[in-house]
Amino acid sequence: MTPVRPALDPELRVLLADMPLMSRLTPEILAQVRQLPTASVDLLLADRQIDRREVTVPAKDGAQLRLSVFSPANIDHTAAAPCVYWIHGGGMVMGDRFSQLDIPLEWLDALGAVVVSVEYRLAPEVSGTTLVDDCYQGLLWTAEHSEELGIDPARIIVAGASAGGGLAAGLTLLARDLGAPAIAAQLLICPMLDHRNTTTSSRQYSGVPGVWTGEMNEFGWRAVLGDLADDEVPAYVSPSRAEDLSGLPATFIDAGSAEVFRDEDTDYATRIWAAGGQVELHVWAGGFHGFDALYPQADISATARRTRTDWLTRLLRDI
Repeated sequence: MTPVRPALDPELRVLLADMPLMSRLTPEILAQVRQLPTASVDLLLADRQIDRREVTVPAKDGAQLRLSVFSPANIDHTAAAPCVYWIHGGGMVMGDRFSQLDIPLEWLDALGAVVVSVEYRLAPEVSGTTLVDDCYQGLLWTAEHSEELGIDPARIIVAGASAGGGLAAGLTLLARDLGAPAIAAQLLICPMLDHRNTTTSSRQYSGVPGVWTGEMNEFGWRAVLGDLADDEVPAYVSPSRAEDLSGLPATFIDAGSAEVFRDEDTDYATRIWAAGGQVELHVWAGGFHGFDALYPQADISATARRTRTDWLTRLLRDI
């Protein structure tokens, strides 16, 4: 029986009609996708007055991790700037530190934020907690070098999209449990939070081509977790497994109504509220996975992106 699915936003439906869609990922397809051209950071920076710095940071196992630091060229060094620590998407199996970078660069433009983007290692080449540990090491470096970077250590926001949103959530749990560094807020864009892939929305978007399907989601999680049983999966990797969601910083979560992650994202927000935390949750009617990153010109995309910026503006004003 074909499941009933929420209708796509009419403008997005027209735009998506011209995009080649897939039903599933395989190792062979992943290898091909990884060879496709990635985002041009030079093009993103061309019309902006931005200072860029590339650094390497040691991972827990000694591997070298790359970070890109983007600062407003006219930054006021007498007043420490907020920082957005950006974690890219790509199902934990693809992408790089420049993926979806246009999103946090909007916050650099609007809020004068310094953006630090981390190049965590990908599955299946690494697995388990390595990805979130890589993100943690980059965040530690950022906090420890806050004065050098012109960053206010009390205003570090961890943000990410899709897999990056899930890693941001896991990183925030890890930093809470370790007691450092301080995170002022987490901004989770259509985050990949639950390896179990059993929600209603997971089933609705399986067996059909899409931007990110239930089958693709299963592939990504299997690449990270291998044959681990459910009760062996760390909550830092699959944040929906966390039993305690108390003590988290201010949180923003959004998703589309027409995507795999809709239900796990709304459930995560509900559980943070139940633990006494504060979440702003948006489910964009007719939005598919990553709609605002793929088609920022659409009306619904502009609204979603503006809403995140407005939330960050209010948050930073009150810190």
